[in-house]
Amino acid sequence: MAEITSGRTRRMLSVGRLTTAVGGSYLWQAIKRPFQSVSRTEQTLLDAHIRNAERVVARSKELRGAFMKLVQMLSMRSDLFPPEALEVLSVVQSSVPAMPYARVQEVLRAELGAPPEERFRDFEPTAFAAASLGQVHRAVLPSGETVAVKIQYPGVAATVKQDVRNVRALLRALTALARDVMRQDVDPREVVAELEARLREELDYLHEADNLERFRRLLADDPEVMIPRVHRDLTTTRVLTMEYLEGYPINDILAPGVDQVLKDWLAVKLFRLLWRQVLEFGVLHTDPHPGNYLVTHHPRLGILDFGSVRVFEPPILAGYRQLAHALLAGDDAEIGAACMALGLVRAGDDPAPLVRVMHVICEPLERDAPFDPRAYDLLQRGAEVTQMAVEHRLFRTPGHQVFLLRALVGLDAYLKALGTVRNWHRLFREVTAAATSATSRRR
Repeated sequence: MAEITSGRTRRMLSVGRLTTAVGGSYLWQAIKRPFQSVSRTEQTLLDAHIRNAERVVARSKELRGAFMKLVQMLSMRSDLFPPEALEVLSVVQSSVPAMPYARVQEVLRAELGAPPEERFRDFEPTAFAAASLGQVHRAVLPSGETVAVKIQYPGVAATVKQDVRNVRALLRALTALARDVMRQDVDPREVVAELEARLREELDYLHEADNLERFRRLLADDPEVMIPRVHRDLTTTRVLTMEYLEGYPINDILAPGVDQVLKDWLAVKLFRLLWRQVLEFGVLHTDPHPGNYLVTHHPRLGILDFGSVRVFEPPILAGYRQLAHALLAGDDAEIGAACMALGLVRAGDDPAPLVRVMHVICEPLERDAPFDPRAYDLLQRGAEVTQMAVEHRLFRTPGHQVFLLRALVGLDAYLKALGTVRNWHRLFREVTAAATSATSRRR
């Protein structure tokens, strides 16, 4: 793997060129606007969004590391880009070439105090997975247990401070876009603070180890879910050693020809698991990447990566529970109150437009009948929601909602691919009731 582009000046100049290009393209659109029709102006602005999203994607591939991860997070911000541009940003994949084994040995020696040959009975020199921040190797402990060893790329953590500055500079250009096109003000400080907090969590493998152990406790009563066990004696801030889980990649289950009974089991499992996290635990696994899931023939669902986890503060958890009950009851006043409690509506604003948006977004949860997820066109509905949001200046995207939307979009994609038709309303009602009961027991 080529070294991650490093050096404060080099990275600053690289993103500086990107910011200049993005900002300049919008300035050119502003200059041309008086000479264009309204429809032509909207089309040229959209073309500019797409070109600028492509510029961000290209530069993230050049800089990689923390900047690539920040762009992946930025691709969730529907308040900064229209849907067409988000589609371009979303192609920033987490797969990158692995670093050479010699560098792996250096990291392990520095973190574990000895080369891999001394800490493990066997250590495979070739990584079986590589992403934007690190890569994973299979190894065998002296006890004979097979483990997965996640190793952070050298230099990634050192670029975070500069890359956050770079993203802040880029956002200054993007917030002009948000004002011009999305007709709303975005506070770049709030956006950057959320991105930086999540990135620093993902770079701290001790924090991920805590997440693994927390989910093992939370899901200990579910024999159909597998969470890797952490080996603390071989885990540091930059190295995470955990139980190696056997299973089929989730993409294998999505393939044509796989037993529909298994597909249906997986669809219901993913649905119940996500809503249990939101409504019962208040702790959400927010990275639905296919590489993070395995399925066994038992069947059981394995979850592998816990770097991206969002903990909901008690008032936010209470707000989501209130929203769930209000949706099930069809109580618009209560839906509006929940949206206010969640910070989705500004104080003093009429919540009615956002209530209408909620009905569009939550149609599969509100319809008490068998529903085929493939019949729900997320892009079309997203365009409807964007139009309503722009018309009523509804855009307000607190951090907890950004990461929940990321998880929900992932769930929607899986349910469509699995083709499972169910009464999702009744399943949602069951999960909500179970979460309420579990919360009452804990009190």
